[in-house]
Amino acid sequence: MKILLLGQNGQLGWELQRSLAPLGELLALDRSSTSHCGDLSNLDGLVKTVHAFRPDVVVNAAAYTAVDKAESDSATAFLVNELAPEALSRVCAATGAYLVHFSSDYVFDGAGQTPWLETDATGPLNVYGHSKLAGEKGIALHGSRHVIFRTSWVYGMEGGNFAKTMLRLAQERERMTLINDQFGAPTGAALLADVTALALQAPQALTGIYHLAAAGETTWYDYAQYVLAKAKALKPSLNYAVRDFVAVPTSNFPTPAKRPLNSRLNCSRLEQALQLKLPPWQAGVDALLTKIV
Repeated sequence: MKILLLGQNGQLGWELQRSLAPLGELLALDRSSTSHCGDLSNLDGLVKTVHAFRPDVVVNAAAYTAVDKAESDSATAFLVNELAPEALSRVCAATGAYLVHFSSDYVFDGAGQTPWLETDATGPLNVYGHSKLAGEKGIALHGSRHVIFRTSWVYGMEGGNFAKTMLRLAQERERMTLINDQFGAPTGAALLADVTALALQAPQALTGIYHLAAAGETTWYDYAQYVLAKAKALKPSLNYAVRDFVAVPTSNFPTPAKRPLNSRLNCSRLEQALQLKLPPWQAGVDALLTKIV
């Protein structure tokens, strides 16, 4: 199996390099690669890369993810999140390659408390969400064999993440204010990568949209509390300055882009298709903390 991976240096791309390498010949690219074009803002270059490498599978782990910046930079957001996936779908349809793409819970409006199904009506609240939804539609429109994994609250071992930030702030501040009305499941990039590799080995290829996130739910406030308690248990010598945790609504932290309150995803369709059980979000966070504390 020949696999083309785009976005190799992102938090998901790092993990996908690990999970996909045993499956065959892997060409991993990012936007600065020189051997082939991996820059999602260069549509012609992407198409030439696929024609030159002739992969069996294209895995697109690259995206424009600066949610707030997208409000004032919509052209770039739509170029990377809509037009590039469309171009990949067209060239995959032409060459017979199978396209794997990652989308977001931000395609929904965050209303209610019920986990979102793949068939639920979409309604993005911000430019980023609109660009991701447009990418989904563009992929389907241009006829490639494809699977789209919608996920949420993604973190990786590489680079910054919420847990690392909380551990740092807890040592610097006596008071921490955290949002307590957004609900979701922290989902490790490692889990996404492992499930992607499993899907590529399935007897029957997945097609269409599937929700993929860790099991369970939490809020940013409870997530932070869990991280600090677990870190303290792993390393009792940690010296926290924080003494006061304050739970506040999203409205206390106004941002250029509006965030959905309900990021819960119903992943039963994927679990049934691949005959697996997604682990609780705490399992991935525990594994992260074991490495960084």
